[in-house]
Amino acid sequence: MTLPRGKRVQAAVIAAVGTPVIEALGGTYHWREHGVEHLEKVVRSGRPPIFAFWHGRILAATLYFRDRGIVVITSENFDGEWIARVIRRFGYGTARGSSSRGGVRALVQLRRDMSEGRPAAFTIDGPRGPARVAQPGALWLAGASGSPIVPFHIEAARFWSARSWDRHQIPKPGSDVAIAIGESIEVGGTDEETIEMERQRLEQVLARLEARAKLMLKDSKVLV
Repeated sequence: MTLPRGKRVQAAVIAAVGTPVIEALGGTYHWREHGVEHLEKVVRSGRPPIFAFWHGRILAATLYFRDRGIVVITSENFDGEWIARVIRRFGYGTARGSSSRGGVRALVQLRRDMSEGRPAAFTIDGPRGPARVAQPGALWLAGASGSPIVPFHIEAARFWSARSWDRHQIPKPGSDVAIAIGESIEVGGTDEETIEMERQRLEQVLARLEARAKLMLKDSKVLV
């Protein structure tokens, strides 16, 4: 899909204006980390990780994992265009597609990028939800590539919530922000039974990581 020139210009303007705002906001956050050793273990193994997290934490995740060459899927519509332009400025690569259009092509590109050593990342309930229900794309890629999934959850002590299906969380300036990274998940194949079993397991792991991240913020200001 090719967007009209006017839409591409709009996307470029959004990226040019939005990037420094996101950069400035991120510079005020105070990060708390748990489980970084799980990611380090995967990196030492020589296999590129497949990061998995909920769609509602894109902004904070973009800031935390910036400049690592991670490749992500972005939709081929207008929103996907400006998002792609923003995240490229933070050191990410993009594979264009979604669950409704171009998804297979994007997964093929991701597998090719991973064979060259680049990590990948999935908002596993995106791009349209339902919220907190894992889609199978990340599991399929893990089973096909032999790379492990590295799940994580990010939670802010003070934040705004967008009025969207994912209730996207935008940490407020100066907020403590906790990231809890889980042990890697190996997916032993791409058959439906394996994918469904690991999909359910991933949802359970992310629920535990969310609880862990919130516990890390217990001494911070009351969650709002």
